[in-house]
Amino acid sequence: MPTPERLAEQFEEHRAHLRAVAYRMLGSASDAEDAVQESWIRLGRTDVSAVENLRAWLTTVVGRVCLDILRTRTTRREAPFDEHVEHAVHVPDPVITRADDPESNAMLADSVGLALLVVLEALEPAERLAFVLHDMFGMTFDEIAPIVDRSPVAARQLASRARRRVQGSAPDADRDLRQQRRVVDAFLAAAREGDFERLITVLDPDMVLRADGGALAGATRFVRGARAVAEQAAMFSKLGLSNQVVLVNGHVGVLSRRPDGKLFSVIGFTIARGTIVEMDILADPERLKRLDLSAIEN
Repeated sequence: MPTPERLAEQFEEHRAHLRAVAYRMLGSASDAEDAVQESWIRLGRTDVSAVENLRAWLTTVVGRVCLDILRTRTTRREAPFDEHVEHAVHVPDPVITRADDPESNAMLADSVGLALLVVLEALEPAERLAFVLHDMFGMTFDEIAPIVDRSPVAARQLASRARRRVQGSAPDADRDLRQQRRVVDAFLAAAREGDFERLITVLDPDMVLRADGGALAGATRFVRGARAVAEQAAMFSKLGLSNQVVLVNGHVGVLSRRPDGKLFSVIGFTIARGTIVEMDILADPERLKRLDLSAIEN
């Protein structure tokens, strides 16, 4: 049996991996941290002296914890993506980092955009787990099957079903950060100047905007179409907000602040073929207060 000190060292070696698994499973930084902490508690209660691969064992544990959380969430977010109802709009917790970070390109390769997380939110818990663990982290279906209480064949079917939904709903985003920055800068300039026609040129005709304002009246909305989104952008340009370009889940995004410096929103952009195809806006004041902005403040 490893000593408590050695066990703690081994757990810390895998913490970042476990957090990445949990975040993709739950779409919430705080829930992901809770899941990782619960896996640490379970490790402390278990004799793992015979465990040959502690990383795989911990991944299985955190997967089970996340599955339990998904199954017990009181608010299910399974409405179709194009349904025009406010309660169907949920923007996952964004991860904010500096836009000028020299490691940005490396991080982007391993990031998961808000657009994909939104799609994952609509999967059944077992589908989400099978897809995340297999397609994103390379676990075998023999390893996944016991977590979802299915056979390996059934686990494979779960992942396949999830993959079809993801491929049919998640846009194939441009990966070049410089190209993303050019498009976002053009959008911000056109919005700031109130140039409606220039706004239209950087928006995909069938683009989608999701704004999650939580309990904030009128701040939650689902908008489809370039002209409708441009009208929204023109309206918000009158609020006197200041914009800071950052990376949101590894893609170019924007922090908007009120004149007093208070955070107003976080905007994640999904850019494909040189135009904006999705905008995901978190404007829920309570959730904004809990965001980790340490990466851009240091």
